[in-house]
Amino acid sequence: MSHRKKFRVRLRSGELALGARTLVMGVLNVTPDSFSDGGKFLSVKDAVAAAVEMQRAGADILDIGGESTRPGSSGVSATEELARLLPVLEALRGRIRIPISVDTRKASVAEIAVGAGAEILNDVSGLQYDGRLAEVAARHRAPLILMHMRGTPETMQKLPFAKDAVRDVTTGLRGSIAVARRAGVAKSQIILDPGIGFGKSFEQNYELLAKLPLLANLGYPLLVGTSRKGFIGKTLESKAGKPATPEERVWATAATVTATILGGAHIVRVHDVAEMVEVSRVADEIARAARF
Repeated sequence: MSHRKKFRVRLRSGELALGARTLVMGVLNVTPDSFSDGGKFLSVKDAVAAAVEMQRAGADILDIGGESTRPGSSGVSATEELARLLPVLEALRGRIRIPISVDTRKASVAEIAVGAGAEILNDVSGLQYDGRLAEVAARHRAPLILMHMRGTPETMQKLPFAKDAVRDVTTGLRGSIAVARRAGVAKSQIILDPGIGFGKSFEQNYELLAKLPLLANLGYPLLVGTSRKGFIGKTLESKAGKPATPEERVWATAATVTATILGGAHIVRVHDVAEMVEVSRVADEIARAARF
């Protein structure tokens, strides 16, 4: 069990204290094709209602995405991504109190999203897609989440997997950190995500969860997103050989969320906020008891 270090990340509206307890990041995909909730929140009204409900259920951060990066996805233009994001960001002004993170790989989208109220930037490509996104984060002093992805959404499950997943993730994240720091992003504003499910084999996803404390040695806060992902569906495969649907993966997700917290995660990114808030509270108590 990992002893979780404490960090403080500055926001425009204040700061996030990381480590005293696990923070829960609620996922809101305003896309037609995301693997779990694609198409559910395309209307601004539905998206706002979902955001408000996540806050009520105990979410500490809201992560909004306008481009699916599921395996095999080809992406959308910045214009299309903004057309999905901006109406929701504008409608949320004054409606929620928790900070908003925008899940984007594009500097142009990040720049406009920050102007529309986003306080955190979440780049699933770890600055591989558009390194200028780091400049946006530095200019606005916005926290930057750097995720490890092996390849691209189009290729990540087709390329050969790394022989050593932990080493591959560690090396990739160090490279992302270097790009961010050269652009002027403060070390204290960087959060790392190992990218569970992004270019990793079935076995490697579990290995990374089991060895999360090794990634904590990089010296940055950790965010982990396992929610409803494909490796969980495969684990729960039925006798007919069909993976469990995303909606059927909630309790298995709870097991992975517990494991990530005991492994040192500071933030968990989830679809099922109410359930995972409860899971996080219990896992935090176990982690706390282990220190005595």
